[in-house]
Amino acid sequence: MLNAILLSWKVIRYNLKIIFAGRFIWFFLAALAFYIFFMVVNVMDNEEINIGLMYELTFFPAILLIFYPMVFGLQRDDDAGMLEILFGIPDYRYKVWLVRLVLIFAQIFVLLILFAAFGSWLLYPISPVHLAGQLLFPICFLGSLAFLISTRLKNGNATAVVMVLMGLGLSIFSEILEDTFWDIFLNPYDLPRGFSQLAWQQIVWKNRVFLCIGSIIFILTALLNLQRRERYV
Repeated sequence: MLNAILLSWKVIRYNLKIIFAGRFIWFFLAALAFYIFFMVVNVMDNEEINIGLMYELTFFPAILLIFYPMVFGLQRDDDAGMLEILFGIPDYRYKVWLVRLVLIFAQIFVLLILFAAFGSWLLYPISPVHLAGQLLFPICFLGSLAFLISTRLKNGNATAVVMVLMGLGLSIFSEILEDTFWDIFLNPYDLPRGFSQLAWQQIVWKNRVFLCIGSIIFILTALLNLQRRERYV
């Protein structure tokens, strides 16, 4: 049992090093800087501090943390010559990338709890775990979408450009689909006027189901794309 735990820990450490390519501390510090900056701006603008605002403040740092490992993951493997090794082992590549996806989402969840706890200490008392859990739905959706696009383009820079353009497009559609369960950026803590609590809870629940299904479809499609060995090697 002890050997299994030590082996699992070594595998997790090794994959985490690969995921951020030694740049984790810089992304963490950048996300923390943006988080503090947005908090200061909202306080200076005399915005009403509530859990809905805390959700919005934590959203952008979460996107920043998940952007690099999802967008540049395949290109890093290609540059390091790892793709040839992975494709040389039947079906092993799926386990490698699936484990990495799980580790990325788990690490983002832990970091979101820390960010939410920091915001709760500074601005407004909230449940960090609950807030992080709600944020994980759209973050997994966007991260899975970025991973899917990276399997099609195989180039980190091209994937980054596409994701930025899609982010702008999704932001525009978010305004059109505002307060509906199709809204990817739906804030579950921001109850609109004219909505009952029960009706809003149903919309939030449907939205979370939609994001979960979308994330699963994106990941499965990306793994199927990885069957086309000639596209990568």
